[in-house]
Amino acid sequence: MNPTNNKQGSLIAASLGPGDPGLITKLAWNTLENARCWAWPVSRKDEISYARQIVERAGINPPDSTLALSFPMTRDPVILVEKWTIAAKQVLATLNSGLDVVFLVEGDASFFSTFGHLQRTVLAIDPDINIKIIPGVSSPLAGAAMHQKGLCEGDQSLAIVAATVGNERLDQLFSEFETVVLLKVRPVLDEILTLLENRNLLHKCAFVERAGSPDEKLITDIASLKGNRVHYLSLLIVHCNDGEANLGNRK
Repeated sequence: MNPTNNKQGSLIAASLGPGDPGLITKLAWNTLENARCWAWPVSRKDEISYARQIVERAGINPPDSTLALSFPMTRDPVILVEKWTIAAKQVLATLNSGLDVVFLVEGDASFFSTFGHLQRTVLAIDPDINIKIIPGVSSPLAGAAMHQKGLCEGDQSLAIVAATVGNERLDQLFSEFETVVLLKVRPVLDEILTLLENRNLLHKCAFVERAGSPDEKLITDIASLKGNRVHYLSLLIVHCNDGEANLGNRK
């Protein structure tokens, strides 16, 4: 990953897992140690990057060149496109100097990740940029490990969705899938708890917050969460069906 005089650098997504530095893959670790430039997302200037904190806990020293890229938490498409474009141009300036840019990603870069916005915007400006994605452990898998209950097996089905899809859709999913993992639960948590109570599913759920970090939480008495404000890195695992998996019986 050394700079060259006549070649663009590569944009590399280094997936770090959900919070425990021990879950960083060997490939991602080696990439971080040899990188000449790190980049990471922040929603505002004074924010401490969660992805950067994971790397700091790992004890990996940052390179001399770093980029804190603005990815605001808003649904306004005009603001989002503007900020994504600014971030992409910052990254491209470094890539065009011959340096690789290693983008720090909490969880996995291909799973509900900010990196997708950066990747699309960079390629829209320069489609010849080389992209490399290093996979990592995603939060539902870390949450299932904390809960010590498998997400699915045999012929069982699994849905992973943003909790903000709406109660009508969630109600359908609870009927269609044996297990449903809900991400982005913070803004609609009380609504979801009411829905789960109405379906008699509260006792079949696990709430996981900041899996793998020093502040991780696992709560199975999820009714106690009603009215509480939770961290944005939270998820709910809902086991909708207690029936046995159809193991080895398919004709």
